[in-house]
Amino acid sequence: MRIILVIVTTVVFCFGCTKDKLPIVVDSRSFDIQSSGNVTTVRNLPADTIIGVNSIGQPVGSGRYSFFSLERGQWVPQADSATNRWDLAFAGTTIRVNNQTSGPGLGGAFVQVGTFATLTAISADSVFRIDNHPVSYAIPRGSGRAWYTYDGPTNLLTPIPGRVLVIRTATGKFAKVEILNYYRGGVTPSATAPDSIKIKDQRFLHFRYVFQPNGSGQF
Repeated sequence: MRIILVIVTTVVFCFGCTKDKLPIVVDSRSFDIQSSGNVTTVRNLPADTIIGVNSIGQPVGSGRYSFFSLERGQWVPQADSATNRWDLAFAGTTIRVNNQTSGPGLGGAFVQVGTFATLTAISADSVFRIDNHPVSYAIPRGSGRAWYTYDGPTNLLTPIPGRVLVIRTATGKFAKVEILNYYRGGVTPSATAPDSIKIKDQRFLHFRYVFQPNGSGQF
């Protein structure tokens, strides 16, 4: 009986060791949220994904925003789009903040020139802009105006290094956001890739942010 018990124990122990060493497989093309310290990274958030192209070959979306709460770290359902439960709404290159013309919150934003890591506090003289949807936005649209550049010959969009979005949330707290990539999987297609791939994989936003829960502008 003693010999049998030793064998069983050894087999169970070894099975446990093998199970612990199994690799964790992560789908790099799926929506995902991960946090490390005070930095949260969002991957593959659909931003009005492409449903076709128009007569001159430009991509056409469904007109559907994706709403996101920086405070709770959640993709917010469309049913809550008229509430203050979201802070940013994404559709293509348009990013809306939750305020007067976009929602009932206290949102605002401006674009800071500098690196994500070195932005440790919001300057006291900072001016937060608000949306005037659908005419203009706190985070301006257009190549080179805020967070991205668009290259017509290659049909590719690239985030501008050293551009940080400083956000006042729907509840009046603060966050800093950096857009990392515009394409599914977090990899920008090569310049020589066919337009079919560039169109199919665009409008899947990758970004990281730090949210300050105590209401201060210190990060």
